[in-house]
Amino acid sequence: MFRFTLPDLGEGLQDAEIVSWHVAVGDRVAVDQPLVAMETAKAVVEVPSPVAGVIVALHGQATDRIDTGAALVDFKLDTDDAVAAPAPAPATASGGVVGHMPTSDQEISATPQRSSSTSAGARSSRAVPAARDLARHLGIDLSNLRGSGRDALITVEDVMAAAALTVQPQGSAMRPTLPATAGGEFDVLRSLRRAMAQSMSMARDNVMECTVVDDADIHAWESGNDYTARLLRAIAAGCRAEPGINAWYDATSQGRRIFHHIDVGIAVDTPDGLLVPVIRDVGNRTPEQLRIEINRLKVGARERSLPASDLRDFTFMLSNFGVMAGRYATPVVVPPAIAILGAGKVSRDVVAVGDAIEIHRRMPLSLTFDHRCVTGGEAVRLLAAIIVDLQRPN
Repeated sequence: MFRFTLPDLGEGLQDAEIVSWHVAVGDRVAVDQPLVAMETAKAVVEVPSPVAGVIVALHGQATDRIDTGAALVDFKLDTDDAVAAPAPAPATASGGVVGHMPTSDQEISATPQRSSSTSAGARSSRAVPAARDLARHLGIDLSNLRGSGRDALITVEDVMAAAALTVQPQGSAMRPTLPATAGGEFDVLRSLRRAMAQSMSMARDNVMECTVVDDADIHAWESGNDYTARLLRAIAAGCRAEPGINAWYDATSQGRRIFHHIDVGIAVDTPDGLLVPVIRDVGNRTPEQLRIEINRLKVGARERSLPASDLRDFTFMLSNFGVMAGRYATPVVVPPAIAILGAGKVSRDVVAVGDAIEIHRRMPLSLTFDHRCVTGGEAVRLLAAIIVDLQRPN
């Protein structure tokens, strides 16, 4: 029998949710035949069979979450002498390649370094890669944990729970629970919403955020200006004025990685939750090219068809929430990026022009930055450069 474990479907995600099975127990399948549709925080992915054989067991039902590295499908192979399965084809969403799908078990055995006081029989621990990285960052010894995943696999939630226990007073509750009499309908966070919860928790725990606000007077704009394209161009102007903010921060080494290209992640609201596709090299694109790319990414985000390459490695962020409502905000920086610009709803404001009073259109701006590696002076100089560019007629 050959057991196929859930591979990493892209970007080190620790789990995926079963959407629907394409096969049943007893079915004979060929190599690369689609087995199951899995939903990650990025896309819906078709997982192909790595081998030819007969389905013996399916591990999980629709809406079940499967940890990376946990059992997915058991096969009876067509060849009894098969020792190793061939590498499967890459998993693909309708938008393109999501990532390589190795057949090897993705779980990581993490054994702490032994000291003279450590038992020679200390056991190793099985953990998904994201849990191992988080444990290293938080100083959690995985050998002391028993995972809640299948076959005691340690998940990110197990590590976070262990970290909470180290800071909670003895006997206190680790996390609040809803009373049974609360009523209402309980909705389990899935897919994008679960990913958002994890991302926001990480930002809360790892970023020292500070926000500055101001307004750009866009009264002089000529007709036909594209608001989002103008914001992207202004971000490029701001990053040229303060290149140290177009960067990632590494808290471990306490250093910044400063980029010469400007890749802006744009927050897109979808029915399933928030997604952040990335517009590449905004400083070297025309307004027309930017608009074409914005439209492509928005459609792909809402259809969940974007490849993983369109959803990673942004160097700056933009939240254009003003298209719906809201004037100012405190947008959240998602590490390792160190800044995000929020654009509020354009309004007609009364302004003083010399000794006269006029009504001008103004765009409210909110810039949040990571104060661990960005000074207040750098932040306001970047915001000032953005405003100067936005106030140009075209």
